[in-house]
Amino acid sequence: MISGRAWDYVDGIWDRSILPALIEYIRIPNKSPAFDPEWQAHGYMDEAVARFVAFAETQPIPGLGIEVMRLAGRTPLILIDIPGIDIPGIDLPGIDSPGLDTRTAAPVLLYGHLDKQPEMSGWRAGLGPWLPVMEGDRLYGRGGADDGYAMFAALSAIAALHHDGVRHARCVVLIEACEESGSFDLPAYMEALAPRIGEPELVICLDSGCGNYEQMWCTTSLRGLAGGTLRVEVLSEGVHSGDASGIVPSSFRIIRQLLDRLEDARSGAILPPELHAEIPAERRTEARLAAEVLGHAVYTKFPLAGRTRPISDDPLELILNRTWRPALSVVGAEGLPPAENAGNVQRPFTTLKLSVRLPPTCDAGLAARRLKALWESAPPYDASVCFSPDWAASGWNAPALEPWLAHSVAGASERYFGRPAVYMGEGGSIPFMAMLASRYPGAQFLVTGVLGPGSNAHGPNEFLHIPTAKKLTCCIAQVIADHCRQRSA
Repeated sequence: MISGRAWDYVDGIWDRSILPALIEYIRIPNKSPAFDPEWQAHGYMDEAVARFVAFAETQPIPGLGIEVMRLAGRTPLILIDIPGIDIPGIDLPGIDSPGLDTRTAAPVLLYGHLDKQPEMSGWRAGLGPWLPVMEGDRLYGRGGADDGYAMFAALSAIAALHHDGVRHARCVVLIEACEESGSFDLPAYMEALAPRIGEPELVICLDSGCGNYEQMWCTTSLRGLAGGTLRVEVLSEGVHSGDASGIVPSSFRIIRQLLDRLEDARSGAILPPELHAEIPAERRTEARLAAEVLGHAVYTKFPLAGRTRPISDDPLELILNRTWRPALSVVGAEGLPPAENAGNVQRPFTTLKLSVRLPPTCDAGLAARRLKALWESAPPYDASVCFSPDWAASGWNAPALEPWLAHSVAGASERYFGRPAVYMGEGGSIPFMAMLASRYPGAQFLVTGVLGPGSNAHGPNEFLHIPTAKKLTCCIAQVIADHCRQRSA
């Protein structure tokens, strides 16, 4: 157990150092490469990396080593390696013992990313994606919560242990720069760095969400994702709608029919059985407990317009929909002029950008191929149809927690939040987790984060809830300390 001094240290460093650093980070439009193909020329990613490195270099952590890795043609990656520490009078085999290279010992691996989603419209007056604004306990701006805070929280948690004289195992902090694009650069780095990283015993990912701001939330599964563009073309150029309608089939009507092959338009249910997966009994139990905690907050956290109702009024079904069932989202379109410029023209094509969330155990590569076959085969009116997959990321289902980790999480949540920890799946994707689970099958995983009600990652008015970030920093420090303690038992 770490002392109350750890909270004082974390609270102070957040106010003195972390918030000013995050404010400057939010100003940087370092969009992920999928949204800024010219990211190298623009230099924003390098600017963000430099700010992160500058903060890390000031931390009072003995032996901290920091390096910016740059593989040719790839986004950079920050590697921070911190040797384990021992406290005089306490012997801990394998942790900073004589003759052991603490740079290669089995580490705790902490993960975050610094690339950002694009701007998105709809920011309220006085706010903007690259405009940091403090309002009460909230820091508004793109990337503060997703996921700029992660490195600052990870290093502050470790520094708090040093400040408190508490032992910890070797820690490796990885901060990547293309998570929002599917982490396509990360496998190459993991392969290149494998000898230096070693075999982690515990992986802590700080890129997830929380159901409320009153307790610690642990993510037990993540949905996968298969996405791409579906294009239907019926003409080589637009023509007068009065002349062509009723003769030339509408590209929009055809694309509606194609979507009906995937989704029941009335219920939103995904139809192909191979895009579904059996929900494990333990995940249903977790979802039921989470539903009891959240109740109608499962859907009231969203800014529903007018009298819009959720898909169901059963919180349990909504949680299962969000975490273990597939779903379709239309996230973009081309070929549709703005309403004020729309003339009476039969448009030549319609293109939709589609995102299909997949169950955690569904193979995303197979799903993408299934979608392509589903939409391109036997198109209505023999129209020109092309589905171009540009995203396939498999989900993740966590291994069972070892007793020490479950006990540590429970104690940390009670100590710093004053309420029990809650376990629940998340509807989003973190490609890194499936990759790590495959690479390190014996590791324990703690996936958590600060994205709670209204924080609106990827959308307008994204904010970081500062009290939650501080408490979570202390919880991470506690878990790292408990990990070291259980190794010596």
